[in-house]
Order: sequence, then structure tokens, then C-alpha cells
Amino acid sequence: MLFGDEHVRVYEETDGAEGHIWLNGAPVLILTTTGRKSGQQRKTPLIYQQVDGGYVVVASAGGADQHPGWFLNLQADPEVRVQVGADKFPARSRVADPQERAAWWPAMARVWPDYDKYQTQTEREIPLVLLEPAIMS
Repeated sequence: MLFGDEHVRVYEETDGAEGHIWLNGAPVLILTTTGRKSGQQRKTPLIYQQVDGGYVVVASAGGADQHPGWFLNLQADPEVRVQVGADKFPARSRVADPQERAAWWPAMARVWPDYDKYQTQTEREIPLVLLEPAIMS
């Protein structure tokens, strides 16, 4: 089973033919953020769902008390790159507002039921992030 950097490598090498559909049928995209301290590109495989013309991902960090590094990176620089299967595009990220979170959380928990468990493990509200494809001019 693919995890972490190996997941990213295989996903990119195969244009998502391997790694796009992950454990229990969960779809995965590759999110590229800019490191807030290093300035280097950081790639993370994340479970997603498509919503409102974009993609929603969960900043769960497995229920840890701190936000994941990729989330802190996009707070510093919301301009990201996304790969969904073979489709690669620039996007702008933003945290879902409370109404969006309430609407989208159930869909994310259906695709990955552990998200509900993760939320009970931490006092922080786990953010949902919308990745909106950038309009190319």
C-alpha cells in the first residue's frame, strides 16, 4: 500500500493510474504547497471529494492536536498546485466557512469514516480546505 513520499512518486510517475484510488476506494489527489519556512515545494497525497467546481480536503493530521504542515503552508501562501489523476492545475486554497464545513464534512466522513474519529481525538476543529482551480488568462 502506498504512503507518503512513495505515494506521491508513484502517483506522479503513472499520472494517477496508481495511487489515485487508495484504501477502501478513497480518491486521492496530490497537493503541492510552498514551504512557509523553506520556500521549497512540498507534495502531499490527500483524500478528496469534488464540490462546487473544486476539491475539498481535510486537514486532519490523523486527529493530532496540531494542524498538518501542508495546512500551515497554505495559510502562508494559498496559491497551490493540484494533481487529480493525470489532470494538473494551479489552484487557490481557502478554509471552508462553518456552513460549508457542516455541509461537506458528512461527504468526507463517508469516503473516510476515520475523520469522525479523528475529530473526537482533538480539541481543535479539523478544517476542511477547498481547492479552487485557478482561471487561466
